[in-house]
Amino acid sequence: MLQVIHLIDRLTTWVGRSFAWLILLMAFGMGYEVLSRYLFNAPTAWAYDMSYILYGTLFMVGGAYTLSRNAHVRGDFLYRLWKPRTQAIVELILYFIFFFPGILALIFAGGKYASRSWQYMETSVFSPAGVPIFHFKTMLVVGAVLLFIQGIAQVCRCIVCIRSGEWPADVRDVTELEDQLLESGGQDFTDNPETNPSTAGGNER
Repeated sequence: MLQVIHLIDRLTTWVGRSFAWLILLMAFGMGYEVLSRYLFNAPTAWAYDMSYILYGTLFMVGGAYTLSRNAHVRGDFLYRLWKPRTQAIVELILYFIFFFPGILALIFAGGKYASRSWQYMETSVFSPAGVPIFHFKTMLVVGAVLLFIQGIAQVCRCIVCIRSGEWPADVRDVTELEDQLLESGGQDFTDNPETNPSTAGGNER
C-alpha cells in the first residue's frame, strides 16, 4: 500500500512541478501586455484570455499536487486535537461521502462540457483574437482525474494510519512557515543571539 502511495505522489509531484512553469509564462505575458499598453499604447488582443487560461489550468491541474501536500484549506480547529487514528477514520468516511462523488460528478459533467467544446472548436468570445479554448475546458477533466487518483493515495494513507496509529510520511518539498516554527519549537529563535533580546549584547557587559 505504501508503494501505491509513493507512486501516485511521484506522479502528482511531476505534474505539479511541470505545470508550475505556467506562472512564469503568465508573468511574462502580462508584463508584455503592461509595457505594450502603457508605453506604446498598443494593447494586445490576447492578454486577458491568456491570463485566465493559464491561471485556470494551473489551478485545476495543481489541485492534486496540493492535496498530496495536505495543503488544501480546512477548518481543523477540532481535527488537530484528535488522535491520528481518529483523524484517519473521519477522513476516510468523508472521502467516500463527499470527495469521490464530487470528483466523479466533475469528471462526467466536465467531460460533456469539454466534448461539446471540441465538436465546434470553441473560441473565446471575450477578445477579437478568437483564442481557442476547447483545450482549456479539457483541463477540467484532467484536473479532476488527477484529483481522483490522488484521492486513492489519500485513502490508502488513512488505511495505513488506522492500522498503525500514525500517519505515513508525506512528500515535503515545500513547508509552510507556521509548520517550520512548530517543528523547531522556537529553538532557531532562542538560539540565535541576533534575534533573542535576552542574549543580544550579552558580550558587551
